[in-house]
Amino acid sequence: MLPLLSCLRAVMLACFGLALSAPAVAQDRPPVVLAAASLQESLNKAADGWAAKGHARPVLSFAASSALARQIVNGAPADLFISADEEWMDYVAKAPGHPGGWLKPGTRVTFLTNRLALIAPAASPVRLTIAPGFPLAAALGPSGRLATGQVGAVPVGQYAKEALINLRVWPSVEGRIAGADSVRSALALVARGEAPLGIVYATDAAVEPRVRTVALFPAQVHAPINYPLATLATSTSREAEGFRRFLLSGEGRAIFVRYGFGTK
Repeated sequence: MLPLLSCLRAVMLACFGLALSAPAVAQDRPPVVLAAASLQESLNKAADGWAAKGHARPVLSFAASSALARQIVNGAPADLFISADEEWMDYVAKAPGHPGGWLKPGTRVTFLTNRLALIAPAASPVRLTIAPGFPLAAALGPSGRLATGQVGAVPVGQYAKEALINLRVWPSVEGRIAGADSVRSALALVARGEAPLGIVYATDAAVEPRVRTVALFPAQVHAPINYPLATLATSTSREAEGFRRFLLSGEGRAIFVRYGFGTK
């Protein structure tokens, strides 16, 4: 009898070990959403709307798209990714390390747009018209810096650099960039008066009362500011697809429009 019990115990332990090593399966838990920093107010409102329908409220994490994309390909557990540009979504889609890719096929959709804004502290007297060769460096003063995202990685900084190059003012300000780790960090530099001017998204300027929009950049001087959304191949939340569809619905898009985003 004892040998039989020993065998049964061994089989149970082996099965338990296999269960621990099995791939993750869909679970009844809120989806984890990694989203561009500029979406904080609007996506929180959308999450509230989803929760009001009887669903568990999604768990939202905001940062620069570049930082989030790197987290994803390094194995960060999440269900949905919303980037502030196509480039970092492409990075996730093409990165090695996950069989079949990091994005769930057929779920990537570009659904929001934005504008690029030149901002100043609310009490600043600065007035500028954005046009080729406009005197941006002079408006910064003798030692002021231009706050925006890191121009080599953070989407808003990349859009800003492209716009300034096309407007032929980049050489005059290239050495005076205060490159922040996200658009919200750049916004905070101007809001606190630590930078006399900044380049952020129009939607960011609209939610910060301590800054004002000096001017909007013409859309043609930089690549379109698009926000793609996709489900990650590693997603294990049964609620993820429902929340993705809600964001893409007319009701969901209307929430973002109220915060100044355009829709596609």
